[in-house]
Amino acid sequence: MDYRVEKDTIGEIKVPADKYWGAQTQRSKQNFPIGQETMPVEIIKAFAILKRSTAVANFELGLMEEEKAEAIKYAADQVLADKLNDHFPLVVWQTGSGTQSNMNVNEVLAYVGNQWLQEQGSELKLHPNDDVNKSQSSNDTYPTAMHVAAVLKLEDTVLPAVKQLKDTLEEKQNKFTDIVKIGRTHLQDATPLTLGQEISGWHRMLEKSYTMIKESNEHLRELAIGGTAVGTGLNAHPDFSEKVCKAISAYTDKTFISAKNKFHALTSHDETVYAHGALKGLAADMMKIANDVRWLASGPRCGIGEITIPANEPGSSIMPGKVNPTQSEAVTMVATQVMGNDAAIGFAASQGNFELNVFKPVIAYNFLQSSQLLADSILSFDERCAVGIEADLEQIEKNLHGSLMLVTALNPHIGYENAAKIAKTAFADNATLKETAVRLGLLTAEQFDEYVRPEEMTHPK
Repeated sequence: MDYRVEKDTIGEIKVPADKYWGAQTQRSKQNFPIGQETMPVEIIKAFAILKRSTAVANFELGLMEEEKAEAIKYAADQVLADKLNDHFPLVVWQTGSGTQSNMNVNEVLAYVGNQWLQEQGSELKLHPNDDVNKSQSSNDTYPTAMHVAAVLKLEDTVLPAVKQLKDTLEEKQNKFTDIVKIGRTHLQDATPLTLGQEISGWHRMLEKSYTMIKESNEHLRELAIGGTAVGTGLNAHPDFSEKVCKAISAYTDKTFISAKNKFHALTSHDETVYAHGALKGLAADMMKIANDVRWLASGPRCGIGEITIPANEPGSSIMPGKVNPTQSEAVTMVATQVMGNDAAIGFAASQGNFELNVFKPVIAYNFLQSSQLLADSILSFDERCAVGIEADLEQIEKNLHGSLMLVTALNPHIGYENAAKIAKTAFADNATLKETAVRLGLLTAEQFDEYVRPEEMTHPK
């Protein structure tokens, strides 16, 4: 392999000739051979947005030549266009401040920017620290990149996925509004409701999750940039933070503001904990919805079987003809991963020792993984399961009229104890409620038919 020699404050080190990173990236690559989880591309792109915005701010403040600012912007745009993906090799399991990934971005942008400057015939040259990292520290850039990446991920990936499934469930809710079925609590028969009402509960879960994620996202708009090393803003112009936030907002077409307290912004990640809590809430809802769907579709002959779902693939390597609720299973596995990520994020965020939290990469990695997994699984569940949900009217009717809990409608007429007597006797004798009520002399057949009307039991009376 061909190498070139790069140098940093530690000394010289060989770097692959075809890679654009420098000495600090290479040292991190060699010093942290841990796992296969590389720094999320969302973080790298958020850094690129940040670096082009800091270049704009430094130029506007008279702290950087226009050519250098343009070179940084050009290089950052190459990153954002996915043209430099092979030059960001570092793993999550590195320094807890994310310093090496910040320097990875600085080094790559400097390398590409210098190529651009040379092509322009300029004699200027970018330095990774003095120019690309000007007015910054890893301690304020990494948490800034975390927040930018999180806002973009939630708004552009998670919320649209939630809305898509929510809209599908609303369609199903309206389609099945008049189908009366038996309700269930504690996995036991309960009073009737409509299939539309049942699905409306799922729809409302997603409505609430959507609102809570959107609300929690507002707290992530505060950016740490301008705090530099410990929150004091050393080596940064007093107006630097506001100008950077303005530039990021203009580029992303999303609102970002300077954090009110930079000491908090560097050492605390409570906004991320809070926002991921909303993602955990969504995961809990999806767990519930997916489980309800697979229970209701269980069978096809020996389960509940009140709904049917698409048959996407064979379900068994040994049992011919078996089809399983695989989309529900994928969703529920994702939900458990998100709940585990939430625990890791909570633990990591609690480690804000003194002026800096040094668990930032694992927080960012888990947050972005949860976001992507939820969005992907929700879209898959919607497209390959929810849109294909249909009602099995025959099975619904059978279960409805075979349920003992229709007896609840008799409470106002013959009292709870007499109604319970009918239900228990009918169960013991394997008889219907109607014939048992008549045989016990508690009601006439005509009275039973008048009082026990399942369609009238689905709303207040």
